[in-house]
Amino acid sequence: MKQDEHFAPMWDLHPLWQSLTEEERECIVKHAEVITYAKNEIIHYEGEDSKYMWMLLRGKVRIYKEGIGQRQQIIRLLKPYDVFGYRACLADEPYNSNANAFEDSIVYRLERQYFQRLVRHNSELCYAVMLMMAKDLAFSEIQTVNLTQKHIRGRLAESLLLLLKNYGFEQDGKTLAMLLPREDLANMSNMTTSNAIRTLSQFAQEGLVAINGRKIQILEQEELEHISRLG
Repeated sequence: MKQDEHFAPMWDLHPLWQSLTEEERECIVKHAEVITYAKNEIIHYEGEDSKYMWMLLRGKVRIYKEGIGQRQQIIRLLKPYDVFGYRACLADEPYNSNANAFEDSIVYRLERQYFQRLVRHNSELCYAVMLMMAKDLAFSEIQTVNLTQKHIRGRLAESLLLLLKNYGFEQDGKTLAMLLPREDLANMSNMTTSNAIRTLSQFAQEGLVAINGRKIQILEQEELEHISRLG
């Protein structure tokens, strides 16, 4: 972890912060830090005191929980300008998940006391945070149903579509702009690594995807969406 280069202010990067007054923006400028995390470096641990809330500036971050037998369950994969760690800060609770840099990543971080102060005194910001929390909760509820009730094919199709939604394609318009190890793909899909590999190979045999090492091409997006809907 190290302090890094300057970036545009937070209110120019995410609509959450656009209602800040000049005085509140000065608080952000004074107290928000730009921090770099190396690939695989932990940003915060589950159970750790929630000292900061965070906004991703560059790179990719995964939010996950440790399950039985140290098996990881990936909860969210973050893209630039996503905000995380804010719920624990608002509740004065420890973080309830782990966050680590999936690749070299840069974040803004703001101490809990200053974030709480902004939320308490700016009603528009408070409402924006409530909306963000409501959307995150809705996503979590949908994911819970998907990961517990869908069959293996439906879960894997859902994960591939989520990667596409978050990170898009590379310049060829087919290859996912996310090199995800099979173990992490399995952890996203609530299945064993062997099942993820086998199901992904089935998708490739059916012409839905193409596989080149860790690169995955989406060839039949509509069919993957159909498989996801069927569960």
